[in-house]
Amino acid sequence: MAFKPANNIQDLQYFGEFGGVNPSISDSSTYTFLSAKTMFDTFEGNADGCYLYSRHSTPSNLYLGEALAAMEGTETANVTASGMGAITPVIMQLCGAGDHVVSSRTIYGGTYAFLKNFAPRFNIATSFVDITKLDVVEAAITPNTKVLYCESVSNPLLEVADIAGLAKLAKKHNLKLVVDNTFSPLSISPIQLGADMVIHSLTKFINGSSDTVGGVVCGSQEFINELRSVNDGACMLLGATMDSLRAASVLKNLRTLHIRMQQHSLNASYLAEKFEGLGLKTVYPGLQSHPSHKLFKSMMNDKYGYGGMLTIDVGSLEKANALMELMQEKNLGYLAVSLGFYKTLFSAPGSSTSSEIPEDEQKEMGLSDGLIRFSIGLDADIERTYSVMHACMKELNIL
Repeated sequence: MAFKPANNIQDLQYFGEFGGVNPSISDSSTYTFLSAKTMFDTFEGNADGCYLYSRHSTPSNLYLGEALAAMEGTETANVTASGMGAITPVIMQLCGAGDHVVSSRTIYGGTYAFLKNFAPRFNIATSFVDITKLDVVEAAITPNTKVLYCESVSNPLLEVADIAGLAKLAKKHNLKLVVDNTFSPLSISPIQLGADMVIHSLTKFINGSSDTVGGVVCGSQEFINELRSVNDGACMLLGATMDSLRAASVLKNLRTLHIRMQQHSLNASYLAEKFEGLGLKTVYPGLQSHPSHKLFKSMMNDKYGYGGMLTIDVGSLEKANALMELMQEKNLGYLAVSLGFYKTLFSAPGSSTSSEIPEDEQKEMGLSDGLIRFSIGLDADIERTYSVMHACMKELNIL
């Protein structure tokens, strides 16, 4: 039977303490015990249903974690204070000094900076490869490799990872396949394709209102227990804990994710086809011209489309900046980083979200100065949006 992530979220039933339709928010940093033995057992990780201290977990965080685990089809999940607060503990938990990571070369700038600049302090090395070429990925694996890391749909070039193919490589070489699924919630379910852990920046589509940062690691009960261990758990000891009030807020927004993703995808698909029709260099996984269009189609869950992210290349940074400023002036969206907001957001990744990547490496991966990354909003009248965008491009002689 087909995996249906939105059904899994809908089927969760939580009652508030007083019968509320939303679970009650636990607004405490520490929790009381009726016996000293229970406190000891909880510290040892042997007492179910007992809470110790909010850095470890809270009822509100567990509610959100269980909902996200249901969405991804994992045993459980651990929520964190940011997307990077999910990514970095996973790498640190899986790797020690002398270990090696094979990562996609096109990943979020913060992840790239962590693997390239920060992890070497702990003698953890990373090889960055073209994730779309499985032979190149396999050639980079060494006896010290522990982790294969990628994004389902990469930031910002929208390269699509063959998750099933990567999972086979991971099994063959006894590695853990970690997939950041931030760009494609509901559309792609990496665990169903063989990934070991799935990470999201909740800040983006899942929360959807650009009012909080958050992250999650979805995985096996065993691995999440390791992350939360009071003795050597990277989530527990590095301390990127999500606040209970924020967790409750994200959980409410998660309930409408399926409707929002459908609209994001519908609007992005419409604009991508129009932009490509104008002769603009357009990248969107839903276009036949996308090199991984068929691969995405083979992995995707029904209904949610190809996502809300697209890029166009207008030739130069000057033109990109002028267009973004004019579009903001015309109230088409915001010149801002991040994604998943109800309004369209646009940025030039080479000088913003991917600026951590050196210029020569940006060129090598095809990240040009004139590239604009769009996170397409929930516009009710996308035809109107397109006609104003078209007029802006005409005015600036981009068309």
